[in-house]
Amino acid sequence: MKLAGNDWENPKPIISTLFALPLPHMEKISIVECPRDAMQGWPHMIPTERKISYLNRLLKAGFDVIDFGSFVSPKAIPQMADTAEVLRALDLSSTRSRLLAIVANKRGAEQAASCKEIHYLGFPFSVSETFQQRNTNTSLRDSFRLISEMQELCVKGGKELVVYLSMGFGNPYGDPYSPYMVMEWAEKIAEAGVRTISIADTVGLASPELVSEVMTALISRRDGVVYGVHLHAAPAGRAAKLQAALDAGCRRFDGALRGIGGCPMAGNDLIGNMDTEFMLNHFGKAGFSCSVDPHELALCSNMAAQIFI
Repeated sequence: MKLAGNDWENPKPIISTLFALPLPHMEKISIVECPRDAMQGWPHMIPTERKISYLNRLLKAGFDVIDFGSFVSPKAIPQMADTAEVLRALDLSSTRSRLLAIVANKRGAEQAASCKEIHYLGFPFSVSETFQQRNTNTSLRDSFRLISEMQELCVKGGKELVVYLSMGFGNPYGDPYSPYMVMEWAEKIAEAGVRTISIADTVGLASPELVSEVMTALISRRDGVVYGVHLHAAPAGRAAKLQAALDAGCRRFDGALRGIGGCPMAGNDLIGNMDTEFMLNHFGKAGFSCSVDPHELALCSNMAAQIFI
């Protein structure tokens, strides 16, 4: 859908207001909006000024965290080559959102950690050796060593490290996988001092049953770590996966408006992100609150319709 002129400024009521008026007793869901994940694999280059406008609009909506960009090789992810330029132009004067930047190596981590505007550094650590090589060009052993270095860098710089356990619900490469492997890596990462770990369904392989098994086991540890999910799913599979994570006790969810996104390094057809509007409506109906302004969200969604065409 392409909108003429500034039609995004007069949005139609495309979303429910169930999540708009949280009551004091309602449990809170933390929402991570991921425009970076939506943009990184988009087939057409998005102009820098459009990214800036879109992100500045997202900053008004009230998301807890915005995964806005990545400090990675521009050869690997050309769409993210302007991340530093975009960051300099963001208006953070009146937002409650905290910025997260994805990094793939120590150089990128140092660059992100030097930016006062960034609160979180996100590092993808895969349960799959094949995907770790594809995504960061390093082995699992070297990548785990890097986690400790990044954690130390974050502590010194007043940042927080978020580790994404990629291929956390299986992989398409035939690499070994079991829920126990996820538990084992999560324990090692927690022992390195990381306090936020998000389990990623990178290519959309997870079943609701597997989501439930993995997340229930992790969250039951009560080890002071926040365990989130970064789920990918086609529209037909969204609700069941989302509910499985919710029932397991997960309260940190990644999504992207209109369900756009996926990892171009996976070597597979991109499976969309969880649609943020769908998630918010789902959580509202289930009696949870989210600090997202529905009017601003509608503006953001309509802007996304202009960008991702």
